[in-house]
Order: sequence, then C-alpha cells, then structure tokens
Amino acid sequence: MNAGRYILSQILDLVHWQTLSRLVSKYEPNTAARHFGFRQQFICMVFAQLTSRDGLRDIATCLNARPETLYHLGFTGKVARSTLADANESRDWRIWEDLAKSLIRKARPLYVGEDLGVDLDNTIYALDSTTIDLSLTLFNWADFRQTKAGIKMHTQIDLRGPIPTCICITGARQHDVGWLDELFFEAGAFYLMDRGYMDFARLALIANAGAFFVTRAKANLRFTRHYSNQVNRLTGLRSDHIGKPTIQKSRDDFPMLLRRVKYLDLETGKPLVFLTNHLEIPALTVAMLYKLRWRIELFFRWIKGHLRIKHYYGTSPNAVKTQIWIAVCTYLMIAILHKRLKLPGTLHRTLQVLSVHPFEKVTLNQLLMETDHRSFTNSDPNQLNLW
Repeated sequence: MNAGRYILSQILDLVHWQTLSRLVSKYEPNTAARHFGFRQQFICMVFAQLTSRDGLRDIATCLNARPETLYHLGFTGKVARSTLADANESRDWRIWEDLAKSLIRKARPLYVGEDLGVDLDNTIYALDSTTIDLSLTLFNWADFRQTKAGIKMHTQIDLRGPIPTCICITGARQHDVGWLDELFFEAGAFYLMDRGYMDFARLALIANAGAFFVTRAKANLRFTRHYSNQVNRLTGLRSDHIGKPTIQKSRDDFPMLLRRVKYLDLETGKPLVFLTNHLEIPALTVAMLYKLRWRIELFFRWIKGHLRIKHYYGTSPNAVKTQIWIAVCTYLMIAILHKRLKLPGTLHRTLQVLSVHPFEKVTLNQLLMETDHRSFTNSDPNQLNLW
C-alpha cells in the first residue's frame, strides 16, 4: 500500500466501488447525486464508526476541520449535517446490506482454517439475537414495551472468524424462533442455538435440509428413549440417549430420531441437557459444540461496545438500518485487515489503533506492527461463563 495515503483511504480500498455503483443502480436508479454521493455517505459513516462520533454535527465538524483530507477522499465541498441526515433517511438501506454481503464473501475464506477446538471440518454457525433499547419518544415505530422502544438484531455467524453471514433487523417484539422460517440451511453444517429456538417443527426444517443442530432442551421436554450409548462420566457426561419426543404433536413435527445428551459442568456443577439430530459424533463433542455458541454473545458484546449501533444518527427505520449495516461493513473491513496483515492480538486492538490514526499517512502494516500492543486491553473470553 502507498505510504503517502491516509489510513482511512487504505481501509476503504477493501470496498469495490464498482460494486457500490451497481447496487445504487439496482436500488436507487433515479437518484442523481452530484456533490454528495453514496460513496461520500459511506465514507462519512465509516469515519463515524471508527472514531465513535456522537452525532451528525460531530461527524461534519471533524471532517470539515480537515478540508485537504476531504479533497483527497473524493469530496467536492464541505460535509453538511443536513445533507448527511437526508442521505441516511432517504437512501435505501438495502444498498449497505448488499455491500456488507460482498465483504462477507471476502472475509470468510480468510478464516476458513480457524481452529475451533473440535475435531470437525463442517461449517459451524451460531444463531442468536440481541435487543437494542431505544427511546419510545424518538422511535415510536419500534414499540416494544409500555415505556420504551426497541429493535432486535437476529444474527447468524460463522464461528470460524467470527464472521456474520446473515442479519435480520426486526421489532423487539418478534420471537427469535420465527426467524428460522426465513433462513436457508446449508447441508452438512452445524447450527448452534439456545432454548429460544426450541421448536420441533422448525428443527425439522434443519434436519430435512441435511444440516445438523445442537440446542439446549427445555426443562419440560418429554423424551422417550429407544437405546443408549456408553459415556465416560469422568468427562462430565451423564447419559447419551437416542429416541423421539414423547408427546404426539412433537413427534409429528419431528418424526426423525433425536439424540439427548446430559452433561454436568464439572467447574460449576450445572447440569445441562442438549439435543441434536447428529447421531454419530462423540457425545462430548456435542457439549463442546454448544459451548462454542457463546462466541456469538462475544460478537454482540464487541459490536455494541466498539461500534455505534446503540446510539443512532437518525430516527427512521431506514436510517437505523443504514447505520447498523455500515457498522457491520466496518467490522468486516477490520476483520479482513486483521487477517490479511497477520496481526497479533485481537480485533479490538486493531480497531483501537485505526480509530486514533484515521488521517495518518503511513502504511497500515507499519502502523499496526509498530504500535505497542501491550498498551491495549484484550478481553479474555475464558473469564466468562461459556454455558
């Protein structure tokens, strides 16, 4: 990369601008933006994500303080707060969703060889959702409870990364399990879910697609055992049963064989019951797979803590979805850089370095390698309750 270019420009090189032009032609064919185009909107919002700007005025003030920088980034004039606000409100958010999908296609191959600690070559996905509380006064379209509004971010991530592969933004009232009706399941892949997705009719959709699920059983599950497999109790396993649901409706919804694995967490003494439709893998692998599901919680914690998806620059549904998808684009660009440059430490460290040097004229590799990583705090997932 050219050492004479801004760090922000080098980050934005990961975006294929012709792809953005095609997406604009697809979703906004009649829009003619002469002075503030979609590229300029994207640059402003990525800058806001990297540097945690507090609002539209803050974004405009910071960028306008560097007029020579604006020129080199492709702006023909100053950034107006109202212009950026109108762009976020009116320009179709699906442009940024599809742009994020193009970055996902770049990111996933870089992480395909990541070791997850389980002896499986299958693709392993985790599914979950996170609720973002909003002001009912400002976001009255997102009614959630009597005193507050909210949206729900349903997410599927490839755990080798972790890289988000599918995101759906809905009102906070929508139940998690309903999202399974909209997903396409990959044959041979594992889908890790918590008890919120426990619905036999929908679990049958995963099994019928040739995929596998691992989830926790609800406390009121009634299960009829057909036969048992031997287990090593020293590992925490307590039983490994093959059978079917006892209740006739559940059996009609899921007519295939079902596997129930009971496991005792030796550190906490907490008993856990898992369900899966994979009858061959070791029972301990079933427990270890579910333990990996916690990585999606770490993803939510990271993106909420380090990117701007809890404080919004606009109040309409279009502006909110625009900001979330551009935040996802920012996360993906950081993940791609982190892997391509083979950087030590975590994504958190990479983001911290980039966020304080967006207008430095130095190569990314030189900047990130020369930064003392000991001055950055890295979260330790081992300190968390992974169950």
